[in-house]
Amino acid sequence: MPRDGLLRQSTELIVRKERYDRMTSRSLLLWSVASVITLASAVYQRVTGPTYPLRASVTIGSETFTFRLIRSQENPRDAEISVPVPNRGISGYYEFRRQLSDDPWDRRPLARRGESLIGWIPSQPAASKVQYRIFLEKPGAAPVPVTPEPVVLRFKDYVPRIPVLWPHIALMFVGMLCSNRAGLEALVRGTQTNRLSLWAFIPMVAGGIILGPMVQKFAFGSYWTGWPFGHDMTDNKTAVAVLFWLIAVWRLQKRPEARGWAIAAAVVTLLVFAIPHSVWGSEIAYGQVPK
Repeated sequence: MPRDGLLRQSTELIVRKERYDRMTSRSLLLWSVASVITLASAVYQRVTGPTYPLRASVTIGSETFTFRLIRSQENPRDAEISVPVPNRGISGYYEFRRQLSDDPWDRRPLARRGESLIGWIPSQPAASKVQYRIFLEKPGAAPVPVTPEPVVLRFKDYVPRIPVLWPHIALMFVGMLCSNRAGLEALVRGTQTNRLSLWAFIPMVAGGIILGPMVQKFAFGSYWTGWPFGHDMTDNKTAVAVLFWLIAVWRLQKRPEARGWAIAAAVVTLLVFAIPHSVWGSEIAYGQVPK
């Protein structure tokens, strides 16, 4: 090969390598940003959900106690509520009743176990919600409520971990990650928007539309309690996200330059999944259920 040809080929290889390095660096940066957004969204959704343990504190005399109160319990075990109170001069009691019912408050004393005061709420049918409140007291002093309002506790049945629950969580996380990544790719006018949109759509369908109802059935006895059968926000927001990505994938297949659909789908997905998990979730109508 002539010397000029070798020089030209070497220059092309150098240019291609530089272009590849730039694309790789940009891709890694966008994946990093997408990962941060996804993790932040997942943590926010988790800690703001109505089934995440409630953090609270109470002051008795000169002592302040902090603790976490459960708001979700898996059957068939009774729900154990625990308040760490090392001072053995402090006792207390707790009250509970079915939510949105005419039941009177059922009062029971807290039992001491080591440095904690313990109470138990009897197991309830799946999707039952129970209100409970805790009071601490010293001899000769009025009882002090641990929280200003009753805590709401929801019961659920066991969901198989390996075949159902963990794959559901993993697929929804992957779908959210790829959704954010596809939106960023479209925003910078990258060439991988179509492929990344498929990566977002497929896990969301598998995790949210296939495994999601299975989780719901195991936990609460119904496959779907969103629109039009109910108002479960977890079901509804999954359906909205999948619908937007279905439209985005369809439009990108027809017109690869229609990146706006991927951006819209990613933004909608981020917004709907910012809604706390289990909001307006399955709940038994207690007027139709005996005590």
